[in-house]
Amino acid sequence: MRAYELRRGWGKTIAGDGLRRVAGEVFGAADAVEGKVTASFGACTRLTAWTDGKALFVETEMNPGVPNDVAQETIRAFNRFLEAATGYTSKERAKRAQQSAKAGAAEKG
Repeated sequence: MRAYELRRGWGKTIAGDGLRRVAGEVFGAADAVEGKVTASFGACTRLTAWTDGKALFVETEMNPGVPNDVAQETIRAFNRFLEAATGYTSKERAKRAQQSAKAGAAEKG
């Protein structure tokens, strides 16, 4: 499971049915069961996502045996989903992850 920070105020955007709607727009179809959204697309056989209003939590199951073009399209769709769900681009998410890792390392040291 991975956790992604939400842009300030973004929790309102994906609250209620918003996260299922975002997943449906990106992956074509998505279901919501007990507050968790599930979808599948390309090499991603199952994606489960949910939020606590401050972060987006995502679990994925992948099929490693797909052709390269399917894998690339899956990555692009997953990045579009994360951008729409978190409010951050892939570059911004990477920068925030690095900052978080540095802060965690400083606490341990």
